[in-house]
Amino acid sequence: MDYIIAYSYLFLTGIVFGSFFNVVGLRIPNGESIVKPRSACPKCKHTLTAAELIPIISYLFQQGKCKNCGEPISPLYPVVEFVTGLLFTVTPMFVGWSGETVVALTLISMLMIIFVSDIHYMIIPDKVLAFFAVLFVIERLFVPLNPWWDSLVGAAAGFGMLLLIAVLSKGGMGGGDIKLFAVIGFVLGVKGTVLAFFLSCLVGAVLGIIFIIAGKAKKGKPIPFGPYICVGTLIAYFFGQQLIEMYVRLL
Repeated sequence: MDYIIAYSYLFLTGIVFGSFFNVVGLRIPNGESIVKPRSACPKCKHTLTAAELIPIISYLFQQGKCKNCGEPISPLYPVVEFVTGLLFTVTPMFVGWSGETVVALTLISMLMIIFVSDIHYMIIPDKVLAFFAVLFVIERLFVPLNPWWDSLVGAAAGFGMLLLIAVLSKGGMGGGDIKLFAVIGFVLGVKGTVLAFFLSCLVGAVLGIIFIIAGKAKKGKPIPFGPYICVGTLIAYFFGQQLIEMYVRLL
């Protein structure tokens, strides 16, 4: 019973934070405050009431439309809320109830904000990365990797790996992606970072082909790499050790 309550609390906390991450991801790249003004419909400027801001539920009851003018609301909002809630809920199942749980929830939070900002603007804000980098440094002081210096080497590897690709591809990799992988490297360590990059590229390649076939993307058109990094990083973080062991056995 206690576990049911704990996991329910995590899910509810996650969807609430997911709603907040939508706001942060949309406002920070524009240099706007994340506190005020209150959320409003981008078309009719109707200020949303408390009943219109309930994560997931408001979207369902309003049938995905603004209550005032009927303008369609992006499904990205409830998707981010639900996925954040889901990820918060399953985190203890993978890392246990420990200090690492805090690191995992912080990582999820950063990646969800980046997911939103990169999809909307193709920007990974420096302010977001700097804020979470400080949090991760503090957290890894109390919950270090083994060995502890793996965080430092991982950060250097993440930064250097993507910087090299950016140089060789003459700008094919954005500066935000490079800095993001430095932060990811600090959290995951060297092996996890290399695996996260491989998985990010794999997910990007597969989904890119699917989008092109479906007519949702065009060859040669820039696409945000941040969402693929988010997916690849989470897979590497939660399943990295198993995947590496599986790879070694195959060799």
